[in-house]
Amino acid sequence: MNRKRHHRALIALNLVPEMGPGRARKLMQLSGIDSADQLFEMGIPDYQKADGIGMQVAVNLSRFDEWKKVDQILEKTEKSGARLIAYDDENYPPLLKHIYDPPLILWYKGDLSALTYPGIAVVGTRNPGSYGLKQAELWAEKLVQKGLCVNSGLAYGIDAKAHQTALDHGGKTIAVLGSGIDNIYPNKNRPLARRIVENGGVLLSEFPPGTKPDAKNFPGRNRIVSGMSHGVLVVESGVKGGSMITARYALDQNREVFVIPHQLGYMKGEGCNYLIQNGQGKLVRKIDDILEEISVETASAEATQHSPEPVWKSLELSDSEKKLCELLDGSAMHIDQLSDAVGLPTYKLLPEMLTLELKGAVVQKAGKYFETK
Repeated sequence: MNRKRHHRALIALNLVPEMGPGRARKLMQLSGIDSADQLFEMGIPDYQKADGIGMQVAVNLSRFDEWKKVDQILEKTEKSGARLIAYDDENYPPLLKHIYDPPLILWYKGDLSALTYPGIAVVGTRNPGSYGLKQAELWAEKLVQKGLCVNSGLAYGIDAKAHQTALDHGGKTIAVLGSGIDNIYPNKNRPLARRIVENGGVLLSEFPPGTKPDAKNFPGRNRIVSGMSHGVLVVESGVKGGSMITARYALDQNREVFVIPHQLGYMKGEGCNYLIQNGQGKLVRKIDDILEEISVETASAEATQHSPEPVWKSLELSDSEKKLCELLDGSAMHIDQLSDAVGLPTYKLLPEMLTLELKGAVVQKAGKYFETK
């Protein structure tokens, strides 16, 4: 496959009216398609073979003629010093692949290897109090000390403090933008963005260079912040705002939500207390409260303690159940990773995993990880 042509075609797909990443991925699953540029050589009847592709979308794709705009985007990408990574590239953020609508293509600056680090999103209000800032600093330091990457949105307040603290302690940090990668917002955080890149972190955006930081872009940015992370730590938030949106995305994406509690009557912390009260987030007091849920450090070590003859091999299981156990044998896997491996959506896979639990073949660990007995 010619990756440059593939990337160019993915940018074009983003410009097709009513397409969206979900429909584009379904088109890519058509038999014989291994590069996106092949889609533009097909006809309307071919497009309609893909699930969810109606006549209007097929017509829009067949009539696409904005290649000049695509090439202008590629020129801006090169001038800005950014690079491209597609959803099927090796170093695309692993967990992000499994959300409902992962971006087809991302623009980035920095050390690409940081995208493969296990990470926790640290989010909160743009106008925090002293307690919130102190907690953001405290937790970002704890996270990087455990080898975790700090993911956030480069906004004022909690986001910026989390990025800064991660860098101060030699850790990895990723900033996801709600604008083009050449249009750092807020402008005051340009030095911070430069420091992230210079110290082995990453700036990331799903928006082409030149895109302004319009309000409509930020909910999409938030889904990436949560989607690429093992969990989201809400440090300080009111009942409305971007942090609460990120927390809701996390829950929809089968991610863990962790919450810093706040004193009663403190408006900037009411969102945190709301998440705790409604069972939507786990109150955290120490770093182990996070580590025991995401299973990042313990999964491989605990897997080596399994007996030579796993319990599941002595049970009467169906062929599909045996396949799941074989995939899990010797390692713990997140439900999203397992879903990708067997080609089943999580809502269909979870009942099967429950059946295996009841049969005593597998055990569910914290953070929606599964392993065989």
